[in-house]
Amino acid sequence: MPRKTKADKIEENNEIFEQVKFLLGMINEDNGVPRNIRKIAQESLDSINTIDDKDNTAVIAASNCVSLLEDIAQDLNCPLHTRTQIYQILSQLEQVNDV
Repeated sequence: MPRKTKADKIEENNEIFEQVKFLLGMINEDNGVPRNIRKIAQESLDSINTIDDKDNTAVIAASNCVSLLEDIAQDLNCPLHTRTQIYQILSQLEQVNDV
């Protein structure tokens, strides 16, 4: 099996981030989710949107999102369907590769 090129890794990361953005947007727009959880989901979304090649790489943005989302996954006020979405996001963010 051939090794993945830099372009392949970037494309995979972009696909992962698009899925994560979609799920975070769903959490952010759900009025049944407490405000503090929606705020952290928005912060995670902002972290992903500020990815560049130098200071905020894809891996750094993914780790920032993971640290933010792990905290709200343990929140007692977090609805079950939102917690499931958060775990789905976390599993996708673990697949982000360094380029």
